[in-house]
Amino acid sequence: MENGDLILTIDFGTQSVRASIFDAQGNALCMEKETYAPAYFSPKPGYAEQDPDYYYQCLCKCTNRIKENNPELLKRVKGITETCFRDSAVLLDKERNVVRPMILWLDQRFAKCEKPLPWYLRAIFGIVGMGDVIKMNRKRTIANWIIENEPENWAKVDKYVAVSTYFIYRLTGQLKDSAANCTGHYPIDFKKKKWYRRPEKHMKGRIFSVKSSMLCELVKEGGLIGTITKKCSLESGIPTGVPVFACGSDKSCETLGVGVMDDKTGAISLGTACTFETTVTKYTEPVTFLPCYPSCIDGYYNMDVQIYRGYWMINWFLKEFGGEQINDITLDEGDPQYWDKQMANVPVGSDGLILQPYWGSMLDRPEVKGSIVGFSDVTTRAHFYRALIEGIGYALREAAEGFQKKLHHKFTSLRVSGGGAKSNEICQIMADIFGVPVSRVHTTESSSLGAAMAGFLAIDRYETPQQAIENMVRLEDTFKPNMENHKVYDDLFYGVYMKLYPDLKKEYKFLWNYTAR
Repeated sequence: MENGDLILTIDFGTQSVRASIFDAQGNALCMEKETYAPAYFSPKPGYAEQDPDYYYQCLCKCTNRIKENNPELLKRVKGITETCFRDSAVLLDKERNVVRPMILWLDQRFAKCEKPLPWYLRAIFGIVGMGDVIKMNRKRTIANWIIENEPENWAKVDKYVAVSTYFIYRLTGQLKDSAANCTGHYPIDFKKKKWYRRPEKHMKGRIFSVKSSMLCELVKEGGLIGTITKKCSLESGIPTGVPVFACGSDKSCETLGVGVMDDKTGAISLGTACTFETTVTKYTEPVTFLPCYPSCIDGYYNMDVQIYRGYWMINWFLKEFGGEQINDITLDEGDPQYWDKQMANVPVGSDGLILQPYWGSMLDRPEVKGSIVGFSDVTTRAHFYRALIEGIGYALREAAEGFQKKLHHKFTSLRVSGGGAKSNEICQIMADIFGVPVSRVHTTESSSLGAAMAGFLAIDRYETPQQAIENMVRLEDTFKPNMENHKVYDDLFYGVYMKLYPDLKKEYKFLWNYTAR
């Protein structure tokens, strides 16, 4: 390949889509963004749905602008990689038409699953202490909800695919994807990177109620999926015949994009969903029975724990408590400087105000609710805001300490990405909570950058991920921990935060069942 070859990345986020052209030095030579309006619609409170074709139309607006404004760059593109938000399935009929609007990962509906699994499976899951977790996974699987509530739509389903797979289909006409893009409630063996054989009969596969005939073909990460079709070219402006390579999910690409390809460094994503990740070469479950997901680079895995709705909570706070200063923005889209200044006036530890950011079920904690303790007459909105930031930091630290026990060593540094990483104040809080340096890279679009790196590896511009990192990732800012602040956070983390879930477990479960009535 020539040094002037470029990669086009397509990055579908929860709130917007970005199309970018990168060079082999990690520079985004052009980028077009289309914000969804709306990001989703809610037929009922707590529901989150969207037409997947709407996302594709937004993409076409981006790529057509690139064609209009940067035609010469587009001609130099030698490959395309696509990355996407996770755990959102698209239902297709035999003609490959969308059966119903897709249900996003943000959605809060649950199936009832009144018909239990066979007794022997319940016994096995119960013996290993995963009975409640399996029940929750069944209830969280959209296929099960559709079967119960929309049997007429389920009867039409010929293919049940990840939304990333559907986007690939619109680009190439191929129903193919990588295992790294199928993160979520699907019948997949992530260690082997294969679908369970006959999932309708498999012990774990039966949780998801999806037949093998409904699944797409899996392609190795970096492998060729197909090429841009004539139809797609007419719609998108992307030249016909450009190859599309298998990539991975948004969080996997973010982890690569901040240069984390070993298990001594952790990656923190402060986006709509917050995650703590690291990269390993050996399949290692971050929590017992929680999968270790395939990386967007073949031969690697990502240990991953997600804080459900993460920095979406910032949007919630600003909407409900932000007053007139900010009107329903997110850190990804808006200017957080006002609240950074307010937060800076609040003491480290928020005067003892502690927030546990449970906004959805976790695999090892299926029935939880959020909590906040430590109110006093000094508590202000700024205290609440800082406690929210610190609470997410505590939750990420808890995940990191669980990883360290599995890996038998500590993390020596962290890399941060996502909308929250734009704030110096938030980055410093993360460094102080963890007690290790936290670094930002040269671009806030680390997911797109990671997808571009995967693309250059796919076209053999680089031989190893390490070469791609050396040439394409540049550290821009490093926040060193204030060890006096770290001592305060240590006291609150171990003295309060880590005790909240064990002490409130029964109460959380009671409230979960109470609000589900």
